[in-house]
Amino acid sequence: MKVFLTCELPQLAFELLKRNKIPFDYYKDDKPIPRSVLLRSVKDCTALIPLLTEKVDKELIDNMPKCKIIANYAVGYNNIDLKYAISKNIVVTNTPDVLTDSTADLTMALALACARRISEGEKMIREKKYKGWKPNLLLGTELKGKIFGIIGAGRIGTAVAGRAAGFGVKILYSDKLNNKELEKQSGAKKVSTETLLKKSDFVSIHLPLNRITNKYLNGERLALLKTEAILINTSRGEVIDEKELIKIIKSGRVKAVGLDVFENEPFVNKELLKYKNVIILPHLGSATTEARGAMAELAVKNVINVLKGKKALTPI
Repeated sequence: MKVFLTCELPQLAFELLKRNKIPFDYYKDDKPIPRSVLLRSVKDCTALIPLLTEKVDKELIDNMPKCKIIANYAVGYNNIDLKYAISKNIVVTNTPDVLTDSTADLTMALALACARRISEGEKMIREKKYKGWKPNLLLGTELKGKIFGIIGAGRIGTAVAGRAAGFGVKILYSDKLNNKELEKQSGAKKVSTETLLKKSDFVSIHLPLNRITNKYLNGERLALLKTEAILINTSRGEVIDEKELIKIIKSGRVKAVGLDVFENEPFVNKELLKYKNVIILPHLGSATTEARGAMAELAVKNVINVLKGKKALTPI
């Protein structure tokens, strides 16, 4: 048995592997693993623990003939050719649930930062441009009484609704399924995506990335947003057509945008950096000690189970 990890994970991951006497190796540089190094490193591995940023395609899968499990260190898995992996009898797992709270917390942090212009205020202080309190200085908006729309009512969307409800908002959601838990806990109402976009003051996106959701918020849907709407995305950058998003920001057809994710990560479209009402974070949704540790533990436990002939805990 041999496990290869594409980066250094929290120490708990290594401790679990050592405790179970499973040999492992990992890419030690503090930068994304080069493709050539990845292809070379996985040749004799029986388990791979990659990040969402690593492309686990047919080429890579064919390059690790002994592999029994790919344990993605993420809840998403759009980086993996799932069908091909399964055709090769490779178990694929992810890390659901353990990052729900951290991502929901960050979603609300972005919503509040956009609503209250926190980034602009902090920058004003750092640049020594604050000359004193004024009645009209950096006026924002309150959440109470506003309509908070959630696109994608899975675990994270439901958790966000619970938090948003505490601010006194009215909640709408769009999803292919009815979410009775969400409706019960927050009085949310299910509507079409188009209706949600037209009516919501805040729009928060929580969609997985797949063939259907790629550029789900296209130009036609983005045009439905209220001119005073605040748009938040903590799911995947590709679910928004970024070129169309920039158009509505440039035209002033949106109050503010908060992005934890964006197309072509880690490369940010320079156009997005021009606007004060756009807040961009470096994919911090699960960036808490608790979440990242739990993700590492779950990924490694999946590997240990499969390599010992047991069932994976969170197979996809």
